Amino acid sequence: MTDDTHHPDLWTSVDDLWTRLEATRAHAGREGVLLRILKLSEEVGEVAEAVIGATGQNPRKGVTHTWDDVQSELCDVAITALVALRTLTPEARAVFEEHLSAVRQRPLGPRDQAPR
Repeated sequence: MTDDTHHPDLWTSVDDLWTRLEATRAHAGREGVLLRILKLSEEVGEVAEAVIGATGQNPRKGVTHTWDDVQSELCDVAITALVALRTLTPEARAVFEEHLSAVRQRPLGPRDQAPR
């Protein structure tokens, strides 16, 4: 059985989210861009909260989250980062792919260190 539902690709989805956010944002210009980027900090904080909740590290609260919650929050971070990048440039896809290509070619550790 195949799924006939159309799923837009990542960058189409990012553009759609960006368009929707742009249509409703309360702060324009430089302030709007900065606030969009700062949203990333909020999302990263939610990842930390979910990890703390999944591991029960807050003795007052105990286990409050699942690892599925952590996965969801990590997805929110990735989406928020890509939308922020799209806010900075309409060429977000090309910028990201070029950067990803450079990151993939970086060594994982010091070149002179032998694997253990």
